[in-house]
Amino acid sequence: MNKLLRIFKHRWMDRSDTVRAVPDDMAERIARRVAASEGRHTGEVRLCVEASLPLSYLWRMGSATPLPAVVRERALTWFGRLRIWDTEHNNGVLIYVLLAEHAIEFVADRALSRRVSPVEWQSIVDRLASRLRAGEFEDGLTQALEEVSALLVAHFPADVGTERPNELPDAVVRQ
Repeated sequence: MNKLLRIFKHRWMDRSDTVRAVPDDMAERIARRVAASEGRHTGEVRLCVEASLPLSYLWRMGSATPLPAVVRERALTWFGRLRIWDTEHNNGVLIYVLLAEHAIEFVADRALSRRVSPVEWQSIVDRLASRLRAGEFEDGLTQALEEVSALLVAHFPADVGTERPNELPDAVVRQ
């Protein structure tokens, strides 16, 4: 895609596109699912749906920095901004969706990324992408959340009867 067309596309999309993709009622249901998920393991899961990239990211895109690298960089920025890296067990996960590019990135903190292969992450991303293409936004995000939760339960199960604080908000970030 021509760089100017891509910039126009990103400037055209805004938070209203994100709210259309993830309306308030859906965001609340997903937040409840995140909270329920976190009761089964010691990890923290955040979902971030962003309409478009900031102009500073778009200018970097080109032959030297391809789109996937820019999207990954943006997901890493959100990972830090949301303080997912700052959890007690270093096992937080960000599910990032960029609407303008139909791009998905998962960022797992170091304790979890040591245990889950890139192939496993990619298969979850592929299934989520398929559901999103089919217009099944809530079902796709729910399925991805369940798959991430299953990985966290397998590697970092919650101790039965032990209450632990919720380290991060469960709300979907819609930007």
